[in-house]
Amino acid sequence: MATGDLTVFDEAKAKMIEGNWASTDNFYMGIITNAVPPTPEFGGPQFSDFTEVTATASYTANGTDLGTLASIVTELNGTVTVDSSNATTWAQHASGSVDASWAIVYNFTDANKDALCFIELGTVDMSAGSLTVTINGSGLFTIA
Repeated sequence: MATGDLTVFDEAKAKMIEGNWASTDNFYMGIITNAVPPTPEFGGPQFSDFTEVTATASYTANGTDLGTLASIVTELNGTVTVDSSNATTWAQHASGSVDASWAIVYNFTDANKDALCFIELGTVDMSAGSLTVTINGSGLFTIA
């Protein structure tokens, strides 16, 4: 995987098709370390399966709210787009994690906090600089 690549978890694909998430569920983007690397096949991934970066003044536990499922999913001419206009920046902080490695998008409302997808960040030292995750103008991902 290359830095910037987004991968949807296999289990999340099944959850989307089965309709396991409500339109009112909120999805968050959290940042995890390199302690437990995500893979597409990760069995039934939940945000708690991974090691979240240290909460600081700029990064709060659980990450950032991207919006409800209804607000991040659209359909046009048979193509479903998962998107959020919330580009996310966490400011540099002296006690920030030195090994921020992946962004995980997950269902915050769901009791299990089921994970949807992950984005490869490389290794980011949040104590030495800000971390910004900018979502592509075409969205996080599409299903056609």
